[in-house]
Amino acid sequence: MNQLLGTGVAIVTPFKDDLSVDHEALANIVNYNIDNGTNYIVISGTTGESVTVSKQEKKDIIVTISKANNNRVPMVLGIGGNNTLEVIEEINNTDLSSMTAILSVSPYYSKPTQEGLYQHFKAIAEACPIPIILYNVPGRTSKNMEPETTLRLARDFSNVVAVKEAGNNVQQYLELIRNKPKDFMVISGDDDLALGVALAGGSGVISVIGQALPKEFSKMIQLGLDGKAEEAYELHYKLMPITSLIFEENNPAGIKAVLKALNLCNDTVRLPLVEATQNLQTRIKQAILELQN
Repeated sequence: MNQLLGTGVAIVTPFKDDLSVDHEALANIVNYNIDNGTNYIVISGTTGESVTVSKQEKKDIIVTISKANNNRVPMVLGIGGNNTLEVIEEINNTDLSSMTAILSVSPYYSKPTQEGLYQHFKAIAEACPIPIILYNVPGRTSKNMEPETTLRLARDFSNVVAVKEAGNNVQQYLELIRNKPKDFMVISGDDDLALGVALAGGSGVISVIGQALPKEFSKMIQLGLDGKAEEAYELHYKLMPITSLIFEENNPAGIKAVLKALNLCNDTVRLPLVEATQNLQTRIKQAILELQN
C-alpha cells in the first residue's frame, strides 16, 4: 500500500456563516494541499466534523473532493462508529470505487472489551471490499485498542492494511512497529509524534496541521522516512509551536483558525464545538508570522 506512505491529511469541512458546507473553500483546500506535497486526502474523519455532517452532506463532500482531486492523489474515506451493523450498512451503500481505503474508528462510547473490538472490526473486514485502516484514538473513544488486538486483526485479515494510531503513546507505537506483519503500516495520528514514528519505522502520518502547512509538514515526514533525522528535526522544531496551539482548545476549531488566518476558509464550526477563542486566534496568527519569517 505505497499509496498510503507519507503525509495524509484529515481534511476539514469548511462551513459558511449559515453553517452550510462551503464547497468552494473545500475544493481550494484540496488543491492547496495537492499542489504543496500532500500525499493523500482523508475525507470525513473527526477533523471533518463527521459526527455533525448529514449523510447527504457527506455524499456531496465526497463529490467536491473527488472533482478537485481529479485522481491526482489517493483518497481515504472515514466510515466508522459504534453501531457495527450501521457501519457495515454504510459500507454496502457507498460507492467506494474511487477510494484507496476506508478509515474506521474504534467504537466510541460503548467501551467494548478487546474481544468486542476484534469482533467489530472482523465484521467490517468481512464486509468491506477495499483496504481498511483501523483508527485507534482512545482520547475520543475512551477505550484503547491494545497492540495485540490491532496485530491480531492485521494477521487475520488481508484487507486490514494499516492502523492510524493516535493514543499519544510512544511505547505503543514502538510495540506495534516492532511486532507488526511486514507489510502492515503504522501511521501516526499524533502530529507531535509523527516524525519520531516515521524515523522508527512507521509509514507516515494522517495529519491535522499538515493541511495548513503541507509543504513544510510533508517535507518533514519524507525526511523522516528517508532517515534524515537532523534535517527533519529542524523542521519539526519550527512547526512545534503551531502544532501544539491547534489542539489547545478543540479540534477542528484550532486548525480552522489557522486556515482562516491563511485565507483558506472560514473558522465556523458546528455545535457542540465553538470557534477558537480570540486569545488563541491571536497566538495562532503570531505563530504563523514567526513561521513565515
